[in-house]
Amino acid sequence: MKRFVLTLMIAFCGIALFAQDEKQEDNEVKGFRKDMLFTGGSLNIGYFNGVTVLGATPQLGYSVTNWLDAGIVLGYTYTSQSISTGTKYRQSIFGPGVFARLFPADFIFASVQFEHNFIRQKYIDPYGSDTRNIGVNSLLVGLGYTNGKEGRNTPYYYFSVSVDVFKDVNSPYRTYANEIYPVVNAGFNIPLFQGSGGRRR
Repeated sequence: MKRFVLTLMIAFCGIALFAQDEKQEDNEVKGFRKDMLFTGGSLNIGYFNGVTVLGATPQLGYSVTNWLDAGIVLGYTYTSQSISTGTKYRQSIFGPGVFARLFPADFIFASVQFEHNFIRQKYIDPYGSDTRNIGVNSLLVGLGYTNGKEGRNTPYYYFSVSVDVFKDVNSPYRTYANEIYPVVNAGFNIPLFQGSGGRRR
């Protein structure tokens, strides 16, 4: 798994360098443009070693250039795990975050998303149950594929796989034994105010 994380980080750095070169050739209008705003979101599905994760993450973002989208997210995630000792683990997470996607080409991107999650955890065993509330930071780094993107701020669907590179034992993206697992996202991007800003490229 460490090799997987390292590969993602190297790919992310390579895409960032590629995007910097492309920026020199970008002749876009300067300043804020409301037609570059977009909304959308993703569904989060994860399964590893008996852990099931389901969630939804609505977002609001801005298409900074042809190769960079950035914005804010607000997510809710539910996690369930049954342990061999007979203990059951349930977790509900609510948290805001920020994200960026870098596109070396319209059909592929690298992503990074920072979150601060407010977590409610419940442990149930044959002798009773225990509930606790905590807060934890996560940094999701991943790679994704898009379908339908054509330049700056166009509608598209995307699919990505990410991992939490922080090592916090309370991370919602780690197992009860603090094992990392991949998080699969399927989402969509919907441009806003497209009639007010002229051409998108």
